[in-house]
Amino acid sequence: MIRRAVCLGLLLLLAACSQGPKPAITPTTPPPAAILPPPVEPPPGIPIPPAPPRGEPTDYLNLSEANLRALLGAPQFMRRDGGTQMWRYDGTQCRAFFFLYGPGGADTVRHVETVPAGATSAADPLCLSALKNARRPS
Repeated sequence: MIRRAVCLGLLLLLAACSQGPKPAITPTTPPPAAILPPPVEPPPGIPIPPAPPRGEPTDYLNLSEANLRALLGAPQFMRRDGGTQMWRYDGTQCRAFFFLYGPGGADTVRHVETVPAGATSAADPLCLSALKNARRPS
């Protein structure tokens, strides 16, 4: 008797599994549309200024940190990013940026820029001369 009950129960379970899927219930009203903000217009593009002219002032290239300090004094601002240093000198009419880097921590001047830039290079020789003449003590 128990065997028949077990077999009957298994058959009922098997029959329940063999029924097809129930039909999906469709809603009578469509879901509300998503509320999106109005499209935003991008700001007008600001053109990138042209690159400064190529060329480095030879008087400053490959100067060591000590020699740059001796020539111009202490910088107003120094920054180190990885293996590169940037020294900024402020004058009354301009600013000069010296980029120092090198192998094994022997940093030397590799690039110079001034704001405003020079006519024929990234560094204005008049700005550099003015900074040299207004040398600050280290």
